[in-house]
Amino acid sequence: MNKEQFDIMKNRKGFIAALDQSGGSTPKALALYGISEDSYNGEEEMFTLVHEMRSRIVTSPAFSSEHILGAILFEQTMDRKVDGLYTADYLWEKKRIVPFLKVDKGLDAEADGVQLMKPNPDLDTLLAHANERHIFGTKMRSVIKSANREGIKKVVAQQFEVGKQIIAAGLIPIIEPEVDIHSADKAESEAILKEELLLALDALNPDQFVMLKISIPSVADFYKELIAHPQVVRVVALSGGYSREEANEKLTHNPGLIASFSRALSEGLSAGLTDDEFRTTLAESIQSIYDASIV
Repeated sequence: MNKEQFDIMKNRKGFIAALDQSGGSTPKALALYGISEDSYNGEEEMFTLVHEMRSRIVTSPAFSSEHILGAILFEQTMDRKVDGLYTADYLWEKKRIVPFLKVDKGLDAEADGVQLMKPNPDLDTLLAHANERHIFGTKMRSVIKSANREGIKKVVAQQFEVGKQIIAAGLIPIIEPEVDIHSADKAESEAILKEELLLALDALNPDQFVMLKISIPSVADFYKELIAHPQVVRVVALSGGYSREEANEKLTHNPGLIASFSRALSEGLSAGLTDDEFRTTLAESIQSIYDASIV
């Protein structure tokens, strides 16, 4: 583990940029960026276009360690280069931004009110490759649709089981049990989730550390016990489908919770913008998310 990167993630002000759209979400991300599906043929062209979008973001002067602590990458992004360097090396060497990697393989079908992660039998191989690419930590997502205690228990158990595998590989896992913002019993789901997370955190050894990525809670300051837990490096929030303005506003009611936004970060960016327009739009987005994250 890189001690300097650990210190940045634990103590510095800022937020995490989520640039980890995978194969399933990439077409939507490109469409929002102004590139329609009929503009490319096949996955290779699609991933090349989304890498160009991500490269334009990370090479912008606005994308700096003044406001951004870390960036979450998709596996394809990790193995591509920015200005001649592998993306993680570019982020750290040129920007002093800590690189993370999305490692889950997507979601299983809903059962017991949740979607667990799909099996990931090649995870150890991916983690070894992540270490070769100088990745600091990982991210993996599950989804909670309703306040089903058994389902939520399964989500947390799976996340921490895989999290310990990631810790053993020398990386810091971002555990992401997303609660669907459209759930009719979102607040109840969050109450169960907090209980289960605290139990799982209390069971960790003193040398086992995790990060948490969660939906912005319905009750203000609801996750303060998670934020203060000694085994938690940082708790970050996903935008979850909220607009940037709405996500930022909700974030300000949760001291210590910082952003890890994807769609909200890139909101307003378009392939058709001039370099000056792109830089200005991105700078305004980054500043607003930073301001909401340092309350």
